[in-house]
Amino acid sequence: MQSSGALCVDSSFSAYPPAESFRYGSDMKRLFLLLVLAAMALCCLNAQEDNQYTLDKIRIGIKSAKEPYIAENYIVFTAEDNHRFTGIAFDFEDYKTIHTFEKLVSYDYDNNPQGTVLFYIIPVPKNSTGISYRMIFDGLWTTDPLNPVKQFSFESGTYVSQFKYANMTPTVTEKKNDKVVFIHDSEPGMVVRLSGTFSNWDSFIYYLNETSPGHYEIELPLPSGTYYYCFYEGLSPILDTTNPAKVYTPEGRIASVITVN
Repeated sequence: MQSSGALCVDSSFSAYPPAESFRYGSDMKRLFLLLVLAAMALCCLNAQEDNQYTLDKIRIGIKSAKEPYIAENYIVFTAEDNHRFTGIAFDFEDYKTIHTFEKLVSYDYDNNPQGTVLFYIIPVPKNSTGISYRMIFDGLWTTDPLNPVKQFSFESGTYVSQFKYANMTPTVTEKKNDKVVFIHDSEPGMVVRLSGTFSNWDSFIYYLNETSPGHYEIELPLPSGTYYYCFYEGLSPILDTTNPAKVYTPEGRIASVITVN
């Protein structure tokens, strides 16, 4: 049979994958992104619950008005309930924001009110060794009558109360109380994850909190034992630069290692 010279093209073949495969890949990416966002939301929710538990425990421990003190990485300010309004302003806000004290009422075993004390709680500012503050009672600025430490401020032209403390910002991964504080320093605004033998190397369970620009940390309650771990920014594992202890795992990867006694 003589050929007609026409080119015969099989319409069932295409050099490009079908549109369904593109949609499938796009759906998988969408699903992966949703899982990551869900994990981050769960991590934030757990952190909020932990913070609320800590604050509730601190409130229960307030028995009377006294000079400022630190409890669970928070600074507690108290005042007598002798005024219609009691507020506080801080140097790190240039005294521009007045924070209102809350009222705590104590009761006896018969649920009869025994007394009231005013309080205000703030987290210890990162990388700080003290703060200055002013009190305001019914519109009048003054120093804290319960804190004898005060200093004249040439910037504000008046006396301010001072509260000094040791720098409580962790700089290295270490065991602290009954938890391990994992530390990672990087560029600000990163999403930093923690992976290790305690999570079966799942890097989407624990997300570090950016407590100050470029400084990330997370606290985990780990029982006694030796743990291998690393951080993640994206898909690449990163060793802990604050911890010199390194080890090769049975899987052949290099990881940071910490032992909890």
